[in-house]
Parts: sequence; C-alpha cells; structure tokens
Amino acid sequence: MIVKLGPCRLEFVQGDITQQHVAAIVNAANPALAGGGGVDGAIHTAGGPSIMHETQTQYPEGCALGNAVATGAGDLPAKFVFHAVGPIWKGGRQGEPEQLAMACRACLQLAVKHHCASLAFPALSAGAYGYPIDLAAANLIKTTMDFVRWHQKPAVVRFVLYDQGAFGAFTRAVEEVVPR
Repeated sequence: MIVKLGPCRLEFVQGDITQQHVAAIVNAANPALAGGGGVDGAIHTAGGPSIMHETQTQYPEGCALGNAVATGAGDLPAKFVFHAVGPIWKGGRQGEPEQLAMACRACLQLAVKHHCASLAFPALSAGAYGYPIDLAAANLIKTTMDFVRWHQKPAVVRFVLYDQGAFGAFTRAVEEVVPR
C-alpha cells in the first residue's frame, strides 16, 4: 500500500526490516541502547557488532524516552540506524501517545539532518513494549504524515510490518487517518 503526500510517499509492506534497502532503518531501542529482543535483536544480529560498539562509544549514557540517536548501519543494506526509544504501554494515561509521537518525529528529524531520502520504521513500541498495535499505527502514521507534509521530506517513509496482524492494523489505520 502506498500513500502519496506531494512529492513524498508512505509505503506499507510486510517483511523483515533488516532487509530494507533504504538510507536509514529505525530500531526499536531501549533507553540503555543495550540491545534486546524483537526488532532490536534482529537489527543488531543482522548489522553485526559495529552497531553496538558505536552506540556504546557515542552514547554511553543511552538515549532518552521519546528521542532517537543515529549510528552507522554495519552490515545492513542502509547507511544509518536510528535508535528510537518509544514508550512502554501503561494504559495510555502516562504520556505514551506523546512519547511515541516524539520518538517518531526524532527519527524523521534525523533523516532530514542526515539527508536520508528513505527511511524504514517498524511498529515502534507495539512489540515487547506492549503498545496496542492499532493505536501505535494511527499515532505513527499521523505523526509521519504531519511531518512529511510540513517538511516535504524524506521522499519515502516505509513502515515494515513483521506479520500479517501488524500489516492489517497499519492498513486499517491508513484508511482511518488518510482523508479521502
């Protein structure tokens, strides 16, 4: 599925984020940037040890909730990895929507700063952090659309959804968020 926004487009695909040929891949990181499971583990495994070495060297204090930092992509088919720290779901009344939007915007800002024409996002916070997939999808899509409309970049933002359930949630959210 593709949504055009002026010269830019949002793409929605089911697949493996570590196989995406884009300028930057977004990693669902923890605040310590210590690696982990899910998307984080897959990115570190596929990208090799240079990514972890770079996060430890450049960001020994980690990364704050709602923010993102950039490293090289190691062996991944990208130039950068943007390590985004999304919120752990606690019912939605402790700032989680704002924190997720902040993490998304931080990645988009890094893409502009590093002149990345393309960027691949996972379903940030919707895995191990327990953010309900439908709410995460609507939040990430709306935040991305607002940013891209304002900045007219990056040219391509691809949401790479690991399974059919996540892909379905994102396509449903597109239908609700995108004006007809």
